[in-house]
Amino acid sequence: MVYILFQRLPLRDALVWSIVAGYLLLPLWTGFDLPALPTVDKNLVPALTAAFMCYLVTRQAKTAHAVSQRAASGGIARKIPIAPSISFEPVRGQWMFWGLMILLFVPPFFTALTNAEPIIHGARFISGLSLYDALSMNSEILFSLIPFFLARRFLASDEAHKTVLKVIVLAAIGYSFLVLYEVRMSPQLNRIFYGFFPHSFGQHMRGDGFRPLVFMNHGLWLAIFMAMSVIAAFALFKATEKDHRKIWFFIGLWLFAILFLVKSLGAFALTLLLIPTLVLLGRKTQLLLTACLAVFVLLFPFARSAGWVPVNSIYNLAQSIDPARAQSLDFRFKNEDILLEKASQKPLFGWGGWGRGRVYNESGRDISTTDGYWIIVKGTFGWLGYLARFGLLCLPLVILGFMRRRLELSQATSGLAMVLSIGIIDLIPNGTISPVLWVVAGAMMGRYQTAQKSVASEAKRPSKCAAPFGQPVTSSTAEPEASYPTHKRRPRTS
Repeated sequence: MVYILFQRLPLRDALVWSIVAGYLLLPLWTGFDLPALPTVDKNLVPALTAAFMCYLVTRQAKTAHAVSQRAASGGIARKIPIAPSISFEPVRGQWMFWGLMILLFVPPFFTALTNAEPIIHGARFISGLSLYDALSMNSEILFSLIPFFLARRFLASDEAHKTVLKVIVLAAIGYSFLVLYEVRMSPQLNRIFYGFFPHSFGQHMRGDGFRPLVFMNHGLWLAIFMAMSVIAAFALFKATEKDHRKIWFFIGLWLFAILFLVKSLGAFALTLLLIPTLVLLGRKTQLLLTACLAVFVLLFPFARSAGWVPVNSIYNLAQSIDPARAQSLDFRFKNEDILLEKASQKPLFGWGGWGRGRVYNESGRDISTTDGYWIIVKGTFGWLGYLARFGLLCLPLVILGFMRRRLELSQATSGLAMVLSIGIIDLIPNGTISPVLWVVAGAMMGRYQTAQKSVASEAKRPSKCAAPFGQPVTSSTAEPEASYPTHKRRPRTS
């Protein structure tokens, strides 16, 4: 399927469709568990295949350039819009990237060194960590971030950001009909197509109806994806010419109605708050808002650990709205408290994997529940691991927001920043990290690395885009990019 996408579509379109379609359609909890490597599952297979196809496309362009140099007719220079390659040169934008890479891949070795002792609680025994576990943690980090690295490299332009928005919206439109089926018939599609239900059915009953999940692992994951698609649709409404704006506006309303039917109060409330900001405010104000939201997400665990978050006031507010939701919120807060207390014993490098960061009673029974992605990362990898992962998600938004007056960023870029912001906000209460979110984060990181004042005027000039695998390259618009000249194909003769 990924091979066909790269044959029929330009590189950036095929890349985004490969990651998004794989995430939405492939079965959960199905894969190959290899030693020292992450499970080959619905997240890894599309990413690895897309990475291989991106390599073939760029390799083809380089080979075509070499052939054109030897051809008598000469070659025509074509360009693939990509971010700067990863290098150790002091290029603007690389210092932050390399700092986060060091925080990602070095601390797991110290995590293994500081967790060599076993954990014994009653009948539960968890062995200590070794160098093997450090390598396994690094491999899990590397493979899970393949969508981020691909997006950083190939989706760094304003035009590519518009492509990401369109793919998310079009995929959500197709998915909406499956959502409507499960709203009416109960969440059964995963069982019908793949033979199993991926979660607790009781958590997907809401009042006299059902919370759909389609092929995702929980309805919360579906809700945040639909929320991101609503923001993307209204971002396209702002970024499109007046003749076609109405289409995206009505699509946004349709997806907003679907989000309401998904029955997730958090995602619905976030979307309801961000839509007026996206529609009424300019792109520089939007970038400033996303920067502030990213700072909030980045600093939230520090404030939570210091006791600066007014959990009692938040609980009382939720109690006045919905007592059942307030009880769920109180359960989350209590679990975060005991998990933070356990994480404080190994603050820098964390407890590592195998459930070592969870809380057990005297008999060895697990008495903790991890909901938020931040508390999972904090307990497993410590503060350094948290800063690395959430730095990749948040820091590009912060820097682009505070450099908004010096850069000529498009409405598509500011809209994609809003999409990323709603995704990272949901990581506070939920663990809804996904390859789609990493694609959006990678696109923003690549844009940050190519956003230089001296080349702002180049964004308005037409340049070239990657071609489908095996086909000529077509034109597009992009920012500073590495060029891969290719030759003009001669017509085939029968």
